[in-house]
Amino acid sequence: MTTDAQNLSERLLGALIGAAELFTVELGRELGLYAALRDRPLGAAELAKTAGIDERYAQEWLEQQAAAGFLTADGDTFALAGGTADVLLDEGGPYFLGTAGEFAVGLGLLTPRVVDAFRTGEGIPYAEYGRHIRHGIAAFNRPMFDHLLTAEWLPGVPEIESRLRATPGANVLDLGCGSGRSSITLALAYPAITVRGIDLDPASIEEARAAAATAGVADRVSFTLGDAADLDGSYDLVTIFEALHDMGDPVGVLRAVRPRLAPGGSVFIGDERVSDEFTAPAGEIERLQYAFSVLHCLPATRAEQPVLANGTILRAPTLVAWARSAGYDTPEVLAIPNDFWRFYRLR
Repeated sequence: MTTDAQNLSERLLGALIGAAELFTVELGRELGLYAALRDRPLGAAELAKTAGIDERYAQEWLEQQAAAGFLTADGDTFALAGGTADVLLDEGGPYFLGTAGEFAVGLGLLTPRVVDAFRTGEGIPYAEYGRHIRHGIAAFNRPMFDHLLTAEWLPGVPEIESRLRATPGANVLDLGCGSGRSSITLALAYPAITVRGIDLDPASIEEARAAAATAGVADRVSFTLGDAADLDGSYDLVTIFEALHDMGDPVGVLRAVRPRLAPGGSVFIGDERVSDEFTAPAGEIERLQYAFSVLHCLPATRAEQPVLANGTILRAPTLVAWARSAGYDTPEVLAIPNDFWRFYRLR
């Protein structure tokens, strides 16, 4: 009979294999090795020349990737396995998850700091998690923004959708905009609106401005480095995507937003889809979110001298209670399906 200890040992071995392979995935993305293999199969010498790496390392990586199933081998040449390009190269595509390796590297690099934070009670500023976490979050969320935000989520609330399509154009505020993909997607889908994104992270704002220029919407999308609790202007729609749980004073932010809503305006929130009550053991998605909370979200929020530090696990009853404390009498939990996020409307 298999013992509990044996089951757990096998589970951790599988996790170790997966973690190690994630690091090799990020190695391949960072060095452009998958991109070099996209057009045709290559051997180690050709890959080394194309990507500008050492041939012996190229050979070992190719063999490891074929052993892991990410590549196929035919003699001395290697090619992308079916689905590898969709998942690891096509950023913004519906199946992209190349960000998984970036997350693993980013979390691994900061784990010694998290150990110290546990001892001292201090936080770790978001900016110090670096580009792997910043880009990992942006790239993980981008397929949802590109394919679901304006095709399913907002059309699921007809009053919001009709205002965004009306003239004169609506004013939209995107709080915690990160690298700006949600703001840009909104502007591309609704040509009459103007969007203002706000975030506390300077590197994210810089990337957002560059992305808006590349997308050709910089005339209608602006980005401000600032605090979500310190607002001006009047807005028909305020969006907060996967950011409320990271805010050090979420009730204060929601309270600051309320007088900035134009007549008939709404707050549209997407945040983590977790159980309404703590359950152990939890499902896979909640397990992932708890791990991120321990390693990233809670330390980053603790660095803000918060009123409260919620962590990643933002349960629906908690968000509804925050909204009522901020003065929203009838917060709605919306029946919009998504594996990762639950959606809310405040007004």
